[in-house]
Amino acid sequence: MASPSTSPAPLSAALVLGKTPSLKEPRLLGSDLYWLEQRPQERGRTTLMARRGPKATAVELTPGDWNLRCRVHEYGGGACAIGRRANGEAVAVFVHDGDHCLWLLPLDTPASQPQRLTTPSNDNRSPALLGGGVIDGHHDRWIGVMEADGRDTLVAVALTGGEPQPLHRAADFCGYPALSPAGNQLAWVEWQQPCMPWERSQLWLAPVDPDGRLAAARAVAGSCAGDAQACSVFQPIWAGEHLVVSNDRSGFWNLERWTQAAQASVSAAPEWQPLLPMEADFAMPQWVFGMSTLAWDGEQLLALACRQGRWELGQVLMPEQPGSPGQWHVLPQPFTDLAELCAERGQLACVASNPREPSGLLQLELSSGSWSHQSAAPCPLQPEAISQPEELWFNGHGDLPTHAWYYPPAGGGHPEAPLLVKGHSGPTSMARTGLSLGIQFWTSRGWGVVDVNYGGSTGFGRAYRERLDGQWGVVDVADCAAAAEALVARGLASAERIAIEGGSAGGFTALAALCFTTTFRAGASRYGVADLSALAIDTHRFEARYLDGLVGPWPVAKATYEERSPLEHADRIRCPVIFFQGLEDVVVPPEQTERMAAALKANGIPVEVHLFPEEGHGFRNGATQIQVLEATEAFFRRHFQL
Repeated sequence: MASPSTSPAPLSAALVLGKTPSLKEPRLLGSDLYWLEQRPQERGRTTLMARRGPKATAVELTPGDWNLRCRVHEYGGGACAIGRRANGEAVAVFVHDGDHCLWLLPLDTPASQPQRLTTPSNDNRSPALLGGGVIDGHHDRWIGVMEADGRDTLVAVALTGGEPQPLHRAADFCGYPALSPAGNQLAWVEWQQPCMPWERSQLWLAPVDPDGRLAAARAVAGSCAGDAQACSVFQPIWAGEHLVVSNDRSGFWNLERWTQAAQASVSAAPEWQPLLPMEADFAMPQWVFGMSTLAWDGEQLLALACRQGRWELGQVLMPEQPGSPGQWHVLPQPFTDLAELCAERGQLACVASNPREPSGLLQLELSSGSWSHQSAAPCPLQPEAISQPEELWFNGHGDLPTHAWYYPPAGGGHPEAPLLVKGHSGPTSMARTGLSLGIQFWTSRGWGVVDVNYGGSTGFGRAYRERLDGQWGVVDVADCAAAAEALVARGLASAERIAIEGGSAGGFTALAALCFTTTFRAGASRYGVADLSALAIDTHRFEARYLDGLVGPWPVAKATYEERSPLEHADRIRCPVIFFQGLEDVVVPPEQTERMAAALKANGIPVEVHLFPEEGHGFRNGATQIQVLEATEAFFRRHFQL
């Protein structure tokens, strides 16, 4: 740990946020690696990148105005599918945000131009939204999800062009199609309101007829609202003839296998076998398409597993005898924050980081164990200047053991140090250990930061997630306050200089903590929820019934909504608050921020409001991100008189 005399110079916001791209959805095809790169310096535009061979230079395949973005369920994901056509030609099929159409890009011929597959909407209705698809080389088509008229449908689009053809109309939501190697079975995930996919969801399976139609679709795992046991499934994958899925009916998202599922008749009862009974999660909440914690390279099953908030990469050694458990072989490599796994022919790739290394693409050769890592951008800090996360366990709500990551300020924690408490979004998300320059921005200025895995967070099993059931605005608030108080009690922070910040659900937690505790002296909300009742009435389809589980069924539990809403108790906030809001936000409408800020101003509370006309829910533009960070720090510094 650096001493005060050798503390690093404060990081600038431009260095932290201005040009570092987000890397998403890597895919291996032969020896070539493809991935999506979201660029904040280009107003959040996402482009397709390729590296043709492990040592090749990365090239951009969709330069200019192309913007690969899926809008299904608002949060999207799965904007691009990589695969081979019936003739063996490698192609990418992607959604262009400019027209919401599917486009095909040949990959074998350099300088190929995209070809439009579907036609744009020409009426005043909301366009049908496409995404989350796979390439079906057996029938020369793309199979994915179409969201239209308040419902999801599995559709097929011919790679020669044409309109989406319905394959299966879901009762409500669907996603994550997975085609068997022979192309004769299709698996996917479905869920229905009021449940979110990580609460209750089902794995569906259907034979694929020779002409490409689905026959006798049925649910084969998971649960829906009427079932006695709540469980959810994540990312079905075919391991040869075997169907593998993560199922949390054991209390953790563990791997289960149905042997010979590809040859099962429509009347055969599914025979699921636990592969790796472990107190670890092999999945994450399905907020977007394209997430991946499992991969099959043609011979081996690879996986990402999260134990107590740390991720690890390993190989699943499949059991030779049915009914016997497999074995988990951890693959040595230095990264602890892992996501979006893919594999092919003895190679794997994923997005990886650790407390000292920024996010980048990890490639690993399974036979030798050799690996390489290319960061999205160089780290501007020397290793000794990086504040390392320290595991913090403390007694949270209900006196239950609760987890957080504490980042000491430059020079170390002390009784006068200001402390920033971070509440993650979701609220079904998690505080991760990968290098965050946003956190280092604060620690380089003498702030301690505590990133709280409050009750309801992912990475600690289903029971930990279910702590928040019906208790949003109670458990998360109490846990964030308890984390701060634990650090004060240890002499690592000042009780008079504690701020809390968060975005979306984390913004709600921040505002509720300012209302219902006396721990915090300032707060920052980015597109945060202020009025739970208004959110229950006016939000997008994906989260339309989310609050039923987090707060209570609406409108039966209206009194609870009012009891928890910061807007209803704005008079209890007695400290400065800064707000940031995108005016194109359809998840948390701007009116929520505007009303909350107006209520505080009327009470004489110091308030700043920053509105961004071209931003939605989650800021994509690098200039916006820089402004938010700089304004937050200046606001806290001024009011804490630092």
